[in-house]
Amino acid sequence: MKKIENNIKDIFIKNNGFASLKELTKNKVHTSYIKYLLDNNIIEKIKPGLYKLTDFDYDSNSSYIEICKAIPSGVICCITALNYYELTTHNSYIIDVAIPNSKKANKIIYPPVKFHYFRDKTYNPGINEINTKIGRFKIYDKEKTICDVFRNRRYYGESLIIESLKEYLKIKDKNINKLYDYAEKCRIKKIIFQYLKIMSG
Repeated sequence: MKKIENNIKDIFIKNNGFASLKELTKNKVHTSYIKYLLDNNIIEKIKPGLYKLTDFDYDSNSSYIEICKAIPSGVICCITALNYYELTTHNSYIIDVAIPNSKKANKIIYPPVKFHYFRDKTYNPGINEINTKIGRFKIYDKEKTICDVFRNRRYYGESLIIESLKEYLKIKDKNINKLYDYAEKCRIKKIIFQYLKIMSG
C-alpha cells in the first residue's frame, strides 16, 4: 500500500500539490485508494473531483490557487484582495471571490468562500493573474479592489473604506486615473471623488 501511496503522491507533486479525479483515474488510481488517502488525511477534497496533497510545501497564496482551480472564472476580490495588497488591518477567514452573475458557483468544501456575483461591466475590468511556484490565481488590481469595496460601502462600513483608501494613497504605484476609470465603470466616480477631495483637503 505504501508503494501505491507514493505513486499517487507523485501525481500530485507533478501538479504542484493538486490533482483532479479525472487525472487520477487516467493514471489508474482506483477510487478505493482515493478514499483511503482521504480517510487518512493524506489528501483533502477541495470540491467534488478536485483534491490537494496535505503535506505539500504550499506557499501563502495556496488557498487562492485552490479556489481558482476549483472555479476557473473566480477572481479574488474585496476584503481578501485588500488584505493581499496590505490596504486594510481587517482580517477575515472567509475568502471573497467574484464570479460573473451568469455563472453558477461550484460547491467549495475548503477553504471557506463568500461569492460575489458581478455583472460583466464590473466583473471584467482590473483582473490580474499572479504566478507563483505552485500555480496562478486571479485577483483584482488595487484600484478595482478599492472601487469594489466602495460599491458595497453600506455592507462594509465607512471605517473600512476610509482605511483602505488612505492606505492606497500612501503607495508609490497608485494610479488615480485608473481609479477614476474603474469608478466610472462602477458608477461610483462621484463618491470616490468626494472622498479623495476630503482626504487631500
